[in-house]
Amino acid sequence: MTFHVLISDPLSEEGIYPLRQANGINIVMETDLTPEQLGERIEGFDALLVRSQTQVTRELIEKASNLKIIGRAGVGVDNIDLEAATEHGIIVVNAPDGNTNSAAEHTMAMLMSMARKIPQAFHALRNQNWDRKSYVGVELKNKTLGVVGFGRIGQEVAARAKGQRMNVIAYDPFLTAEKAEKLGVDFGSVEDVLKVADFVTVHTPLLKETKHLINKEAFEIMKDGVQIINCARGGIIDENALYDAVKSGKVAGAALDVFEQEPMVDFRLLDLPEIIATPHLGASTFEAQESVAVDVSMDVVSYFTTGTVRNSVNLPSVPKEIMKKIEPYFDLSERLGAFLTDLTGVAAEEVNIRYAGDLANMEVGPLTRNMLKGLLKRHLGKQVNDVNAMYIANQKGIVVNEQKTTEAKGFTSLITVEVKTAQGTRKAAGTLMNGQGARIVKVDDYLVDVVPEGHLLFVRHNDRPGVIGRVGTLLGQENVNIATMQVGRSNAGGDAIMMLSIDRPAEAGSLEQLAKLEEIQGVTPINL
Repeated sequence: MTFHVLISDPLSEEGIYPLRQANGINIVMETDLTPEQLGERIEGFDALLVRSQTQVTRELIEKASNLKIIGRAGVGVDNIDLEAATEHGIIVVNAPDGNTNSAAEHTMAMLMSMARKIPQAFHALRNQNWDRKSYVGVELKNKTLGVVGFGRIGQEVAARAKGQRMNVIAYDPFLTAEKAEKLGVDFGSVEDVLKVADFVTVHTPLLKETKHLINKEAFEIMKDGVQIINCARGGIIDENALYDAVKSGKVAGAALDVFEQEPMVDFRLLDLPEIIATPHLGASTFEAQESVAVDVSMDVVSYFTTGTVRNSVNLPSVPKEIMKKIEPYFDLSERLGAFLTDLTGVAAEEVNIRYAGDLANMEVGPLTRNMLKGLLKRHLGKQVNDVNAMYIANQKGIVVNEQKTTEAKGFTSLITVEVKTAQGTRKAAGTLMNGQGARIVKVDDYLVDVVPEGHLLFVRHNDRPGVIGRVGTLLGQENVNIATMQVGRSNAGGDAIMMLSIDRPAEAGSLEQLAKLEEIQGVTPINL
């Protein structure tokens, strides 16, 4: 099978070398397409590789009926409609490590250039103006750098700032006191950081929560004479508020590599001599551009060859060693979902998944998504996959809960799925038998031992002599061969179930006749 990859932004040959070397991958590089042309071209491609130029909109995604993966050669994915990609089951991968060093170095270059007014002084010299008095700067030593966003790049910037003997205080929602102490920085809230910093640098993604995070109110709580750096994403800083803060003297300088609109259309910020700027050069080194392209190319190859990726943006990644342990349970979890969909016959309102035994100590998110895929595919078809299963469940109003316990009741690991519907609650539990594969070992409160594959009949009946024989006789008359049978009961003479594995699906007429037999309470066909 050949997979077709479209590259719509310039990537170096070295960067796409993994794609060139892989078998069964056809590469098309067209980097000068208009949005309209890209929309006409995208049909039939399995993968799309972009940088920041191409806008991967919902409209484009809806035209890409064959698209399976989008690779962003860089960190930020604000040019990709993640919700639309997730909704359509398309994995989005990026390169979170590839330009970390480049971005951190550019941030420090901007910081030092701003502190010492190097661009302004150079511009004066270019105009044959030797002026030393106007360009007196400030030292970094003993100043406080406030870092808002303490991920990979934020931490690299902090390490470099400490090398300049600066004090560092950081904010990040995932930063703890222990981690801050280990990294040799102080930490606090955004307000704490802004109040004490002499220099503020932002390194957050652009989200609804971070848009205009640095606004008029934020500037008001900063020190007089503070200096600002943004080499992260345009829009984190409110540019109008920044303009006013510089004009008022509150902000002594700003260094900007990114802007709310790119290419930049409103240049009034650059009319202010206190502001220096570059045209989004944070990742613009030969090394970084090659590295990010290699990273996403390798993920695309990995996806087409093994079905796994390292740096998914919309699908949580799982360490390789954990994935190896949970992978044998993928098929079981999906079949449990499909089994319960057939068993209930109506839409789920709530799903509770309980992982017991060894699985309780592992990352089981992929198994939950696989189970939901099996649960939803019966009604929604092939549009449901690992990427969008949780999203679709949320859209449908299905409450999904995970529970873990080390007690597995005699099994090494056990997955129990409970589905609540308007008609009641049904349960099924499954495990992997050593050397024998997957088994369903419990349905509702009945113990069974059923291989979850092929054509099954779930029969509810009263536990009376002769019932099993009558079921077998009727199916024989209908030329339906029984491969295996499992019987479970609550107590002698009470309610009971039969789980029959049959060689071919039973016709509707046969099911109606079964349901009419004495002591039979219901018959449900299940196809796995």
